[in-house]
Amino acid sequence: MSEYQPPKVWQPPESSGGRFANINRPTAGATHDKDLPVGKHPLKLYSLATPNGVKVTTMLEELLEHGHNAEYDAYLIRINEGDQFGSGFVGANPNSKIPALVDHSTDPAARVFESGSILVYLAQKFDAFIPQDHQGRTECMNWLMWQMGSAPYLGGGFGHFYAYAPVKIEYAIDRFTMEVKRQLDVLDQHLADNEYMAGAEYSIADMAIMPWYGALALGLLYNAGEFIEADSYENVLRWTRQLSARPGVQRGRMVNRAWGKPKSQLHERHDASDFDLRTQDKLETSE
Repeated sequence: MSEYQPPKVWQPPESSGGRFANINRPTAGATHDKDLPVGKHPLKLYSLATPNGVKVTTMLEELLEHGHNAEYDAYLIRINEGDQFGSGFVGANPNSKIPALVDHSTDPAARVFESGSILVYLAQKFDAFIPQDHQGRTECMNWLMWQMGSAPYLGGGFGHFYAYAPVKIEYAIDRFTMEVKRQLDVLDQHLADNEYMAGAEYSIADMAIMPWYGALALGLLYNAGEFIEADSYENVLRWTRQLSARPGVQRGRMVNRAWGKPKSQLHERHDASDFDLRTQDKLETSE
């Protein structure tokens, strides 16, 4: 194979291959007209249960678990079918990435996009899950921003080249594996001395990091557990298992999930009873 020589001016190839080739493009904006559905609750979430989506559904379910009036409607955005390029979704997030939240309790309605921004928005709206003391709040924001900056190396870097790229490129896999293992070691060392990311208090920093790095440590992302020696990060695993026992985390993983066991999939969420009545196994049985 000859070495690739970049042209003076890049042009998108007719087909770049890979799992997401059919939805990747170098331009922004809507490709078709499609309004977003509007349910009965002021908070409307448009998402998919990727790690970034799970951050927000976990936050919403944790708020409800702790007695906050955070009822919400969650609608499924199927990114492989291009739902994120519909005009309604682009209006909610011009970057065409899930998740997007629209808060109809304000006038005018407030759009909130980027998962970290949504976590902060909800935490401030309900005065919850950001520590009140200066040190704890600062640590919470430190680690939230760490996650937002680090996860693209995990997902768009390691995950893409290890699991999704049409060809295996040794240099790319080595480079991103090294970075991801360093990130896991950063977490492991921190969690050796701290129960949660911000110290003694569970916060939005935990909710942001766990769907990415906790899932990776459990071997649930990219079938890469053995490759990265996930079981060697004992403190990350302790923290992940501790968080996984929380009811809000368990429900958050199910919302907008469209793969896996049918009983784990709740494509849309409008009421608390949906977890008992409207998972895919129940809907398939009733058909």
